[in-house]
Amino acid sequence: MKYEVLKSPAYSVLKMELAPGEKVTAEAGAMMAMEGDLSIETKTAGGVFKGFLRRFTVGESVFVNTFVAGAGGGTVWLAPPVPGEITYCELRGEGLLVQDTSYLAHHGDVDYELKWRGLRGLIAEGAGGLVWMRLFGTGGVWLNSYGGIVEKELKAGEKMVVDNYHLVAFQDTIDFNVRKFGGWKSFLFGGEGLVLELHGPGKVLLQTRMLPGFAEVLSRFLPKGR
Repeated sequence: MKYEVLKSPAYSVLKMELAPGEKVTAEAGAMMAMEGDLSIETKTAGGVFKGFLRRFTVGESVFVNTFVAGAGGGTVWLAPPVPGEITYCELRGEGLLVQDTSYLAHHGDVDYELKWRGLRGLIAEGAGGLVWMRLFGTGGVWLNSYGGIVEKELKAGEKMVVDNYHLVAFQDTIDFNVRKFGGWKSFLFGGEGLVLELHGPGKVLLQTRMLPGFAEVLSRFLPKGR
């Protein structure tokens, strides 16, 4: 499978050329255009129950689309819903926990499940709400961000503190907990609230912008309702 990311970094589009028999699965609504000998299979993401759990907990589509190339091959373009980068993560049997809105597509022998964040998710805003996607297997995953993507490799014993809304994905070898930002004064007035503390080893992907902050800025300039 050949692919390239066009119009990077701000308005990235993923272009994939599929040889006969190749296929790629993508988030519903991500297709910008396609050409050639392609068929489409639509299915519920993670089964009916898990799909509706995903829909009502994170507001995402219940379905994913699989593009399958016929004898003539084909090309498909995928566009994420927000401006930012697209990056590729290779999987070699390990797992990747992804903020749900950052998933764009995957290929190969890759499956995914919805990962319940438990009580930690109930008190941590952002980063996919109560549910993350765990993708695992052999193949690759394309992720998108709002803004640019910064990669950080944590060694065993290393830790870092991350604002929830800036988190894109991390390897499932990493453990995490939720805690308040600094002391009570920082927690209440520091503008961060709750944060994630990540413990290595493993790779972390962060995005340089966050949608809630941008929405708050826009709201200051929009006319107030009467």
